Amino acid sequence: MTARWVVDVVAPERDLEITWQPISLLRKNKPEPDSSYYGPVQRTHNMLRVMESLRAADGDDAFFKAYWDFGSRIHHDKDREFDIAAALEGIGLDPSHAAAFDDEAWDNEIATRMDVGLGLTGDDVGTPIIALDDDNGDRVALFGPVITRVPNKEQSLKMWDAFVDMASVPGFWEVKRTRTESPEFGDRPS
Repeated sequence: MTARWVVDVVAPERDLEITWQPISLLRKNKPEPDSSYYGPVQRTHNMLRVMESLRAADGDDAFFKAYWDFGSRIHHDKDREFDIAAALEGIGLDPSHAAAFDDEAWDNEIATRMDVGLGLTGDDVGTPIIALDDDNGDRVALFGPVITRVPNKEQSLKMWDAFVDMASVPGFWEVKRTRTESPEFGDRPS
């Protein structure tokens, strides 16, 4: 939902240049292989391998295109077992990158990129992490915002501006309340 908020509403209004970075919940949370959580996060970790293979060959736009499609399949279509090569071909990307799914050689790139974000926020966070340059040109980041739906344009921009302001304040760490509703994904993005 945070990605949709940034892409659909904030980026066009705040002239943002976005570089998407991976976060592997497999690497971050280190679930036991026999847990019910392990399989799903192993699969999404392997999808990150594919996305990093795409980035290396075709740049950030290819990474994002796969991210957007894979997320739509998972969250909108409720399909967690889709064929990666067919999905890539369906969005105009080279299906040969699906071979990276089982290629552990991409794990170092995932870890390196992930560690940049966690280096800015600390390890006691999850996803999403948003990093930006503050008014002094220093790179700062916060975990969040975690949202269940994309606010209207006015609320979205107020929330973005507040987020930027909070991220820029030295000594600011956390705002949180208990989530009482599930995400409302809305229409499937195209």
